[in-house]
Amino acid sequence: MSAQPSIAVLIPCYNEEAAIGRVVTDFRAALPEAAIYVYDNNSRDKTALVAAEAGALVRRETLQGKGNVVRRMFADVEADVYVMVDGDDTYHAASAPALIHKLLEEQLDMVNGARVTEVEAAYRPGHRFGNLMLTGLVSFFFGKRTADMLSGYRVFSRRFVKSFPSLTAGFEIETELTVHALELRMPIAEVTTPYKDRPVGSVSKLSTFKDGFRILFMIGKLVKEERPLQSFSFTAALLALASVILAWPVFVTYFETGLVPRLPTAILSTGLMILAFLALACGLVLETVTRGRREMKRMAYLAHAAPRLPSSASRTAVAGGPAPALRH
Repeated sequence: MSAQPSIAVLIPCYNEEAAIGRVVTDFRAALPEAAIYVYDNNSRDKTALVAAEAGALVRRETLQGKGNVVRRMFADVEADVYVMVDGDDTYHAASAPALIHKLLEEQLDMVNGARVTEVEAAYRPGHRFGNLMLTGLVSFFFGKRTADMLSGYRVFSRRFVKSFPSLTAGFEIETELTVHALELRMPIAEVTTPYKDRPVGSVSKLSTFKDGFRILFMIGKLVKEERPLQSFSFTAALLALASVILAWPVFVTYFETGLVPRLPTAILSTGLMILAFLALACGLVLETVTRGRREMKRMAYLAHAAPRLPSSASRTAVAGGPAPALRH
């Protein structure tokens, strides 16, 4: 990394005409030397026009869904530090320098902006409960290192962005980002940031139940892919238990009479036990495959230098004080 790290602000947008202008203006004030990119995702309003007038670099992604937009942004934009934020004007732009400073000073790969608010309309009870439940599930399977997994406000290092194999299409992207960091055991941190209600005229695109179930399904999919031995062992245990329960009365009858009158039950029990061992074998094979994939992702991650503050000048710049301009 150069002595003056380049910073890119990435803003995925869909029908945010009422909010995007303020978002661009606020982040321009907080990070005056950063390049601000707004990726319009087939908006039917004037989102792109308002963003351009506010001074953002506007680009388009035609594949619908936040995950598709993030994949495109990470592929296209070159920078040393990436600030990703939603375009709904609910996140605190003034916190960005502190998040960036923490990332660079502690050589982290992701700093998550955990939302804090007393405004009930800004963070509805259903969303709070869903976030707690889904974050708890991820913590159970992959480790507890974040309290707000679904926050849309994050700062990333270049090595995180360029080693992230984005596969999701929608709002599941935050889950995938978190699990990627946890699986590679990246150095990450979380900082509380103020969270506010949307401006008048801006409408949330997040469906509590529909997107909640999609995220829940995504967690299950990631558990299967990243923890195959655990996943298939659980399936094998259920099948083996069902087999033993069905076989027990058959064995009792056989020991008492020497006969097997429940032949179909005995065959079913045998089949379930065979399936249990097959599931366990699949888990062992897939665990080896997953380890190889994880090693490849780790090598891609290590191909990029760690973020750092190499000089007092850049340290002052990121902290928000006077310093030479950052390069783009």
